[in-house]
Amino acid sequence: MRNLHLSHWAMAVGMLVALGGTATTTVPAEAAAYHTVSTKKIKKTAYHKKHSSGAIYNKAHTKKVSSLTTHPHTTWYATKQATLKHGKSTGIYLYVQNSKHSVKGWIWHGYLKKGKAPFVLTKAKAAVAMDAKTGKVVWSKHANTARPIASVTKIMTLYLTLKKIDGKKSRWNHKVKITSRGLVSMSRSADCGGFHFKLNHRYTVKQLYYAAFLDSSNNAAIALGKWVSGSNSKFVRKMNAQAKSWKLGRAHFVSASGLENSDLRRFGYAYGKANTNKVSAKDVALMARHLITAYPRVLKDGKIGSMKVNGQVCHNYNNLLKGRKYYRASLKVDGLKTGYTPSAGYCFVGTGHKTGKHRVITVVLHDINEFTETRSLMEHAYRLSSMSN
Repeated sequence: MRNLHLSHWAMAVGMLVALGGTATTTVPAEAAAYHTVSTKKIKKTAYHKKHSSGAIYNKAHTKKVSSLTTHPHTTWYATKQATLKHGKSTGIYLYVQNSKHSVKGWIWHGYLKKGKAPFVLTKAKAAVAMDAKTGKVVWSKHANTARPIASVTKIMTLYLTLKKIDGKKSRWNHKVKITSRGLVSMSRSADCGGFHFKLNHRYTVKQLYYAAFLDSSNNAAIALGKWVSGSNSKFVRKMNAQAKSWKLGRAHFVSASGLENSDLRRFGYAYGKANTNKVSAKDVALMARHLITAYPRVLKDGKIGSMKVNGQVCHNYNNLLKGRKYYRASLKVDGLKTGYTPSAGYCFVGTGHKTGKHRVITVVLHDINEFTETRSLMEHAYRLSSMSN
């Protein structure tokens, strides 16, 4: 019976007091006349919140432990059941705790429903987890909506570069002369630059590849595109043609780097009518799958934390790699590409191959917590039976 709950005084309760990781609130004495009719142990059962209302109390209901609204995506595990009497009303209550055992107490059973809480990513505007072996999407959020993808774009640029190289050492060592003052200026830009170019200097394709991949250098990516196709415009058309051949129906490119035309214009590299590359999370995952399937060397290269290229340190911004802040050994992350522009937000394409599981590819777009949410998404994907070898 829902009217057993302390609805009359609960709205007047002030701020919760955090104590030992569990928030508690003292209940007025006149509201605390709860008596135990019976208690029994039950088989450990998973529950999650049924509505936005509800709270957890101690058994006597003299202290409020926590509101369900502060744990919207928590799975609660019930191990005991009690019938409690309050005045002339009785109700069934469950003793529950979260997986970390940091919040525990009694809650009216009507506020919960059986089953684990659905998996969610709260920060990502769009996301997807894909089985790299089968190409099957195992989890998604707005995965078919085309969005700006920033430097994640370079996955396509790297694919087309490696396609032209075709494993030939002579092409890796081919020297590209930088004659564009626009690219030199871009390389020195505080907001668009990275790997510094010198005018009329020659860089090998291999050096440009690592600068674009690890350091996410926009000017290096554009230089690679010009080498592949002869001009920036021809390369962008090649990107769109490749997307069409892969049946990426929601993909459209205007730049090799992921920079937007509003930025590229001042360097002389604007192209097309749209301002930015737009690709759906699912299509990004498919791009990544094509890249790592056709050219698995990117998984070895993607694990490089940093390296010197033509005397400059190129730093890999993937913070799920070993030794980085968000590293988790069990995930065995070995790639793949970060990205950021103000319109795209923080983007990340991750991939890992957990022992006994298929390789997983994850994509999160416009996600301020791109690494923590990628980690959660990978763990969730690995828990699904379809990911097992």
